[in-house]
Amino acid sequence: MIKDFVGRYQTMKGYKVIRKAGWDTHGLPVELGVEKKLGISGKQEIENYGVEAFIKQCKASVFEYEHKWRELTEAIAYWTDLDDPYITLQNDYIESVWNILATIHDKGLLYRGHRVSPYCPDCQTTLSSHEVAQGYEDVKDLSATAKFKLDDSGEYVLAWTTTPWTLPSHVALAVNPDMEYARVQQEDGVYIVAKNLVENVMKGEHTVLSTLKGSELVGKTYAPPFTFAKPAKGNIIVGASFVTDASGTGIVHMAPAHGEDDYRACRENGISFISVVNAQGRYTDEVTDFAGRFVKDCDLDIVKSLSEKGLLYSKEKYEHSYPFCWRCKSPLLYYAMESWFIETTAVKDQLIENNNSVTWYPGHVREGRFGKFLEDLVDWNISRNRYWGTPLNVWVCESGHQFAPHSLAELREHAIGEVPEDLELHKPYVDEVKVKCPHCEGVMQRTSEVIDVWFDSGSMPFAQYHYPFNEDNKFEQQFPADMICEGIDQTRGWFYSLLAVSTLFTGKAPYKAVMATGHILDENGQKMSKSKGNVIDPWDIINEYGTDAFRWALLADSAPWNSKRFSKGIVGEAKSKVIDTLVNTHAFLTLYAGIDGYDPEVHGFKGSDNKLDRWIVSRLNSLIQVVDKGLGVNDFLNSAKAIETYVDELSNWYIRRSRDRFWGSGLGEDKLAAYGTLTHVLLTLSKLMAPFTPMLAEDIFVNLGGGESVHLADFPQADESLIDKTLEQDMETARQIVELARNVRNETAIKTRQPLSELIVSMDRDFNLADYEDIIKDEINVKRIEVETSDSGFVDFNLKLNLKVAGKKYGKKRRFPARLPERDVQR
Repeated sequence: MIKDFVGRYQTMKGYKVIRKAGWDTHGLPVELGVEKKLGISGKQEIENYGVEAFIKQCKASVFEYEHKWRELTEAIAYWTDLDDPYITLQNDYIESVWNILATIHDKGLLYRGHRVSPYCPDCQTTLSSHEVAQGYEDVKDLSATAKFKLDDSGEYVLAWTTTPWTLPSHVALAVNPDMEYARVQQEDGVYIVAKNLVENVMKGEHTVLSTLKGSELVGKTYAPPFTFAKPAKGNIIVGASFVTDASGTGIVHMAPAHGEDDYRACRENGISFISVVNAQGRYTDEVTDFAGRFVKDCDLDIVKSLSEKGLLYSKEKYEHSYPFCWRCKSPLLYYAMESWFIETTAVKDQLIENNNSVTWYPGHVREGRFGKFLEDLVDWNISRNRYWGTPLNVWVCESGHQFAPHSLAELREHAIGEVPEDLELHKPYVDEVKVKCPHCEGVMQRTSEVIDVWFDSGSMPFAQYHYPFNEDNKFEQQFPADMICEGIDQTRGWFYSLLAVSTLFTGKAPYKAVMATGHILDENGQKMSKSKGNVIDPWDIINEYGTDAFRWALLADSAPWNSKRFSKGIVGEAKSKVIDTLVNTHAFLTLYAGIDGYDPEVHGFKGSDNKLDRWIVSRLNSLIQVVDKGLGVNDFLNSAKAIETYVDELSNWYIRRSRDRFWGSGLGEDKLAAYGTLTHVLLTLSKLMAPFTPMLAEDIFVNLGGGESVHLADFPQADESLIDKTLEQDMETARQIVELARNVRNETAIKTRQPLSELIVSMDRDFNLADYEDIIKDEINVKRIEVETSDSGFVDFNLKLNLKVAGKKYGKKRRFPARLPERDVQR
């Protein structure tokens, strides 16, 4: 809705706003939906069903709910071209993505490597770092401190782990060679831990026998806790600088299949690599005690097994932040796998520089949440071992040479055999294309992976126009975007992928400004979810209160980057205070104008000498200044509040004080001035409110003869010659006097219909009462008004001693003076 709002406002300001809709159609959620529909699960069953048949099912499913999105889009008055959207599954879009990735490959920034990557065993694919960042949850896991018996001395080295399930994959221990360790005596033996952690680790009575450097432990061998898989070289203590005494025991259990530091340290020390966990996250058959079980479910049993063997020193629940799959909510595992990576770390400085050129709303995100993410950047894991996605456009021969075509035409040029011009660029069709290696004349086959869907999304500025293959220059006209808008949770998603793709491809930022919006919460400030039963159906709101009230409540309730509480009550209040008030004002004008035969095209707005007319027109032009200035910096909140105040003034003061003018007989000059003023005000107000309430604004604008459509009109410009600040201030003073007097009547239970003889007003500024005396008398039903410049004759002061202050100053035992110094008296 904010995207629509900004587009409408900027269009009325004279800018060209292309309203192109888009559909992100690839990805795992589509696959999972099709699996559920077909009653299958997992990659093996997909292969058995048939990849081609599965891909056809995926393609057919992506537009299953398109009509519902179209209906809702139109219902909320989101003005966008749904008939000519970009669609990520189309060949033109994919070809542009291929061109971008091939260009990155040309720059030497796309590589294949083994790395320990976060992996979803349910989805059976790796995730990129910015995907992982979206799925962390605070959980309590079982941690264990295990005993590793040294072969030479029989002493025990203690190592702590928060992932007991990785112990069957254990191959080594790591110590910091430069750190001090302690040999600690207890009844059942001698234990070795970091010197600074002795008191944290050791349970019960203990004695420190001696200390030693970590380097003295390096090279020692020990008995492993499990022997399901035996490494050719392993169960050795190695030195590693990443080991610290900040937590645990200062000694790290190493499972290179499941830890990046472990993998690197073991490789550097020639330690064997073993993995006993399959692609489903289950132990392989060689782990006989736990074979076939999901590893995270085995923590407790593994700890029990350690205890039974006498190799468990201690266990405890450990609360920490753990990554879960942002799609399916399965706990992620870390696997050493072969994947394709984009070397984003090579352009880290450029990414940061580009980000610094962007205006962020709110501003703190640039250096804060987003900036810190860029500072900790790692290479982008770009490949996914799935089916429904943009195929990774790299062909490889047996010698390891690579070919990355920029286009279908380039692929056809190098292909072995005929390739149709309309080849569908999806699996399994592109997999059938073989290429002659330009380096060794060998046969090249496409690598089997598809591209991360976030790369699809990040390619949108280019691929939506089939750049660089389309020659209509639409891309050049639209790049970079003036502003993009999405929820704050897209900081490490869409915002990052757009910036990364554009920086890698062009070296430039793809947008000038970013608005990161807050979440919509329920009325109690809780996140909406089906499980909590607090989700609000937008159709219920629209059907009951209308689109304009729905939009006003969302846009005008708080700053767009703040999370906002939302309920039917808030929408109902917006309808009552703003929408209905304006509807009634419009109805008032059309009713009496129709009776009197007033025609705005004949009579028009010619200005007026009437004080109320001059005041409401002055306020209107002041309002235009406030709203235009606010919207220029995306301040929807204060702009909306200013409009809301004006609508109230228009209805409850201007029309209220002008009723006799509209009700009078004939069509004299004063009545024409009133009709002309109110028509002018409503026409202008409809243009001011068009981005907020497009349907009501259109109704008023067209009905009062404003033109073909309010959304084709220019945004109003203030006429400063019509602004009279003194008049506005004096009228506001008169209104305040009336409001205060009404409050006094209410407090004393004296109804307005009972006339009073006198109203005394105490003021500390100049006010020409004579100009407003009749209005105030009429509103308050009072015969005479007196203005006083001092309230001394009307206010009695009762002074009460502040005992806390006086006691400190004078002491408890001192008698207080009969009269306190004036500086000690608090009113």
